[in-house]
Amino acid sequence: MAQTPLMQQYHDIKARHQDAILFFRMGEFYEMFFDDARLGARVLGLTLTSRNNGGAADVPLAGVPVKAASEYIRRLVEQGHRVAICEQVEDPQLAKGVVRREVIETVSPGVALADELLDGGRNNFVCAIHAGDGAAATIGVAAADVSTGELRLSVAAPGELEPLLARLSPREILVVRGEAGVRRPATPGMEGALVTERDAWEFDETMARDDLARQFAVLSLDGLGLDERDAPAVRAAGALLRYLREMQPAGVQLARPSMERPGGVMPLDDMTRRNLELVESLRGGDASGTLASVLDQTKTPMGARLLRQWMLAPLTDRAGIERRLDAVEALTNDALARAALISALEGVRDVERLATKAALGRSTPRELGALGVSLSRLPDVHAAVGRMGSAGVLGDVLAGWDACADLAAAIGATLVERPPVAIGDDATIAPGVDGELDDLRTLRDGGKEAIARIQSEERARTGIASLKVGYNKVFGYFIEVTNANLASVPADYQRRQTLTGGERFVTPALKEYEERVLTAAERIEQRERELFDAVRSRVGSAITRLQHAAQVVAVLDVLGGLAETAVRENYVRPAMHDGFRLAIVGGRHPVVERMMPRDKFIPNDVLLSEDARVIIITGPNMAGKSTILRQVGLIVLMAQMGSFVPAARAEVGIADRVFTRVGASDNLVRGQSTFMVEMAETSAILHNATARSLVLLDEIGRGTSTYDGVSIAWAVSEHLHNETQCKTIFATHYHELTQLADELVALRNYNVAVREVGDEVLFLHRLQPGGADRSYGIEVGRLAGLPAEVIARARAVLRLLEGEQLVPALQRTTGRGREARGTPPAQLGLFSAAPHPVVKRLQELDINGITPLDALTLLDELTRAVKPER
Repeated sequence: MAQTPLMQQYHDIKARHQDAILFFRMGEFYEMFFDDARLGARVLGLTLTSRNNGGAADVPLAGVPVKAASEYIRRLVEQGHRVAICEQVEDPQLAKGVVRREVIETVSPGVALADELLDGGRNNFVCAIHAGDGAAATIGVAAADVSTGELRLSVAAPGELEPLLARLSPREILVVRGEAGVRRPATPGMEGALVTERDAWEFDETMARDDLARQFAVLSLDGLGLDERDAPAVRAAGALLRYLREMQPAGVQLARPSMERPGGVMPLDDMTRRNLELVESLRGGDASGTLASVLDQTKTPMGARLLRQWMLAPLTDRAGIERRLDAVEALTNDALARAALISALEGVRDVERLATKAALGRSTPRELGALGVSLSRLPDVHAAVGRMGSAGVLGDVLAGWDACADLAAAIGATLVERPPVAIGDDATIAPGVDGELDDLRTLRDGGKEAIARIQSEERARTGIASLKVGYNKVFGYFIEVTNANLASVPADYQRRQTLTGGERFVTPALKEYEERVLTAAERIEQRERELFDAVRSRVGSAITRLQHAAQVVAVLDVLGGLAETAVRENYVRPAMHDGFRLAIVGGRHPVVERMMPRDKFIPNDVLLSEDARVIIITGPNMAGKSTILRQVGLIVLMAQMGSFVPAARAEVGIADRVFTRVGASDNLVRGQSTFMVEMAETSAILHNATARSLVLLDEIGRGTSTYDGVSIAWAVSEHLHNETQCKTIFATHYHELTQLADELVALRNYNVAVREVGDEVLFLHRLQPGGADRSYGIEVGRLAGLPAEVIARARAVLRLLEGEQLVPALQRTTGRGREARGTPPAQLGLFSAAPHPVVKRLQELDINGITPLDALTLLDELTRAVKPER
């Protein structure tokens, strides 16, 4: 089939970008053809038209204006598509034949620079994953954020991959083609990531080492702090670098890689991150009602991103934790310095991403101006920190301080105070920077003075006092002479127009001036672009310094925010140690306490030690068992991330992992019921928890029958106590589990107190020793608004069920007069083995001392005694 040269060019380019929607530049539009056009029309709501392909069949066509392309690209990328931007790379007026075109950038969910595609408060990672050989081999992960220049390398055991990915939350994942083990990461919440398969040779270790050494200008990877242990991560990084070069042909700006090896930070699996609502609410994807909503007092996007990283990767190294706590304490103790720091940070923009754009030649005048203003604030930041000395990580900040003052001065001296979005809209370069530019502006803007000067000169030269110099859009500049003075017109005057009372002329000098004026605007834009590119290039060449400055600002921002929160919310510094003990006095839930008046929240004490390492908490619904569980987990995580904690006093033995199993939900996508999800999460805890872990369980076994559920909960509790021997808090409605305290030496019973006043129940939300005797579920139903007749019937059924237990004689009292009030007795424990009264009488019978008549009489009594139970 014959094709036009244009369509042949299109097919050649499309063949190299088959997995992307090709935006093909044609004049003022980006056009899509064939399947791209059909997809674009459907997703973007465009009209699908056609183009005649040189006499052959019509070609499907859809296009978007170049000026509005960013919005269409955003919509496509947010739905998981790649978009390849194909630009005209030569002047159409100078082209011979078809204008040359090239793909200058491919935008994907994980590789994006445009602000509308990024969230300022979180990183936008693209990850590459390489699994080593063998089932027990480590897995290498390389994660890059091209918008900030971050490159992180990690090695993880197979069981740690999902927690790592949950922390990074990548928008895009590269895997080896056909590698089933990591092709579709099973982490809940990761299903939305775009998965890209790459050929196995791209993960070659030798090639990867060469690529990394070349990228960061080192002779060997020893210069990057990488060794043989990191081989899987190096292989992943090599594949990632090749992918990024394909996506960004102009290059990417990456900082030297940071290497994370096992043991440095706490892996947080997805269920713990979700159950504790660290950065995302269970009720939705936003941050309201999360720990982040409480702790995030940061003033800069870099700080917000770093805080998220600290929250999702608590430290397990005591020295590192103490250094952060020292810095937070110094800030809490100096209110003036803390206020000065926060005030100085107010005017700092996203230095990290602005610097990256400058280095890539992508920043606009307004963005470069924002970078300059941000850098100009750093001396005030430094002055505020300098007042507090060098406590903890503040010492590192002061030792490596670089305010990039020369760059701030260069930007400030070159650009106007309020630069425009694009060159040509308004003035970009400040007056006095460049003499040629100033002359051009004078020429463009000084028309009246120039005309007056020319008019004066021509009057003097010709002697015509009434000569006038004017301008109109049709003839341009002209010299007007009345009929009475035409005899005095010089020979170089060229007639332009005849009027009733005179003539209009031009001169070579006037035509030259006119040409200069008319081209001044174009030359101004060109000169401004040259000067702007020069200062942007200078700033971009200092990308390493700017990235370091951004990281320092981020650390200070997080520390200042944590200190401000600690003072405002009355948090205390936790006492950290490497032992087992976890002692919290007056602990509070950092989120829940902000949702009610401060004096209404009831603090609670929790103690977990080697001789009391398992706590069973019983109590009614709505009493606050889940709140207590969550607040213990949050206090430990806050302490290990380097934050003060909501308590009167806290002694925290560093945990290697925190596991939570709270709430119930199904996973219909995977075909898993609520109970299956519950069991899967419990299984993960039992397989991965160690003696240094903290395990928080809520209602294990509630998703199945009572006997099955109690049996599972009983067995899980025994396993955690006897085998794992970790710190465990188990909240449950199964009162039978309180009997475990009689068998397990390091298990303690607690309950959340309630007070009964007649038929009313008051929830005291106070944790106290001992087990609860009932769940008060019917009372909770009444508070929820169930109809009165339903509540009455439920109480009747409950009395019937409790009254027909197999062993009424063994129904226990609570010690608070429940039987005296006529209320139903407590539920019989499933694991007691009390005999039936009939059996007891038979056991007490002396068969040798009874007459046949007495035996018949006794048999009649026993028969009548059991008949009501049938």
